[in-house]
Amino acid sequence: MTLSGLMQDRPLMISSLVEHAARFHPRTEIVSRLPEGGTHRTDWAGIRRASCQVAHALAALGVQPGERVGTLAWNSWRHLALYFGVSGSGAVLHTINPRLFPEQIAYIANHAEDKVLFFDVTFAPLVEKLAPQLGSVKTYVCMTSREHMPGIDVPDLRCWDELVGAQSGDFAWPEFDERTASSLCYTSGTTGNPKGVLYSHRSTLLHTLMELAPDTFGIGSRETLMLIVPMFHANAWGAPYAAAMVGARLVLPGPHLDGRSVYELMRDERVTFSQGVPTVWLMLFQYLDANPGIDPRALSLRRVGIGGAAVPRAMLERFERGFGVEVTQGWGMTETSPIGVISKLLARHDDLPEEELVKVKLKQGRGVWGVDLKLVDDAGQVQPWDGESRGHLRVRGPWIASGYFKEPPGGGAASATPRGGLESLGRPGAFQGEGGSPIDEEGFFSTGDVATIDADGFLQLVDRAKDVIKSGGEWISSIDVENAAMGHPGVAEAAIIGVAHPTWQERPLLIVVPREGQAVDKQSVLDFLATRIAKWWLPDDVVFVEELPHTATGKLLKTKLREQYRDHVLPTA
Repeated sequence: MTLSGLMQDRPLMISSLVEHAARFHPRTEIVSRLPEGGTHRTDWAGIRRASCQVAHALAALGVQPGERVGTLAWNSWRHLALYFGVSGSGAVLHTINPRLFPEQIAYIANHAEDKVLFFDVTFAPLVEKLAPQLGSVKTYVCMTSREHMPGIDVPDLRCWDELVGAQSGDFAWPEFDERTASSLCYTSGTTGNPKGVLYSHRSTLLHTLMELAPDTFGIGSRETLMLIVPMFHANAWGAPYAAAMVGARLVLPGPHLDGRSVYELMRDERVTFSQGVPTVWLMLFQYLDANPGIDPRALSLRRVGIGGAAVPRAMLERFERGFGVEVTQGWGMTETSPIGVISKLLARHDDLPEEELVKVKLKQGRGVWGVDLKLVDDAGQVQPWDGESRGHLRVRGPWIASGYFKEPPGGGAASATPRGGLESLGRPGAFQGEGGSPIDEEGFFSTGDVATIDADGFLQLVDRAKDVIKSGGEWISSIDVENAAMGHPGVAEAAIIGVAHPTWQERPLLIVVPREGQAVDKQSVLDFLATRIAKWWLPDDVVFVEELPHTATGKLLKTKLREQYRDHVLPTA
């Protein structure tokens, strides 16, 4: 006979986060740079009040539990209030990436069946263009004051300050099954239409607890966290929830992500920790390069979190040596909420020689509690954790997707993004991963990544399965070659793709964006790489471009590059 524990059974609710922050950290500041200009300052007590007002406003608009509420918004205090007010009321927060093509945004909003769309004034022209295509949206709320309201033609247009600001600042948060859907994010790199990942209150709270662990991001109440990663990208890596759980000070930059704005906001608000994708950090570096009199060590910054793409060695070393900060790299996907692995050194690494230590730091990281990892070969055979054996990466855990929103069992492919009781979700083991591989009988999700795992559990990505270059039957890692190229002083950004070769099937083509003011040519790049990668990995050609295409989440858009250079003739062909 099973003996039950005598513990209180309280559901894990997102509303509990903002209630805790307001009760125990009421005066901790939330700073926002607004899209319409100026800086807004509130605190956790103010965010709790605004969240309650959001919940009342949704009720006034007739939004029912489980219905989706869309946002097209930057990182701000209003968006933060939506994070807690929408989910806490029992509705589902659907954050939409405004950087997607308008056709994709329309598809996503219609597929989610959003009832209300909240948007920043920046996106007013886009919303006016999209409104005739959004059949389910009944009300549009511009997240601004009356003086900044846009003159656009959309049905039932409301002003945030008048709709939300008029509501009561207290709300009796409902309690319901913690497995109820809380938020919805769509992957932006899938084959075909974007697919919805539907998080639950339970999965979000468990993910948040792990995000605070010392071996993860270690966020605490004394932190000033500047949230550069967008709040429309995989729940901003869970940081808004983590900040509320510990009452951390938040700095929200709005749309101002250029190098100068990021630096000045970090300086003025004495930011200690910040998270973002490599693209944003490259813009910060470019600003500092153009202003050599600035010493980044004068910042209060102690740590940066980098995800969305592998961290180049040059970026790691610049942060460590030029800024004097610790780099915390991580890997995940929209489907993993997104934490999968986090790079934290072990005690036994303390005495490693510098070169060996750098190699460990450049790995994506070790699995955190709650995430199990597995590598399998093309035949589905499990590969050893020896740091050498490559395999297709599969993951499982309480914050890993078990299916896609509205996808029938057996449908849906794993997304290409770095990475709930509502409607029909595929069962574990019942939907297709990338390449047609099902989630296996053990419930592991196929990520579409090729990786190695060493004896200490450190994961190292080799490539996306569809990006790996196969030359003469052997794999060439585009990640390793790109990271090596980024170490060249004349290279600002680099991408490598496979191009058809009559003898070797494929050979690598390196595409480079030169660093402004630096002289660089093909031979100097090849000579630089020759001492850093295997000889047979060396690109057969190098081309120079003004810019590289990126996805809506800042990743290199390899599909476009492969199409653009499909007919490129290599000099070795």
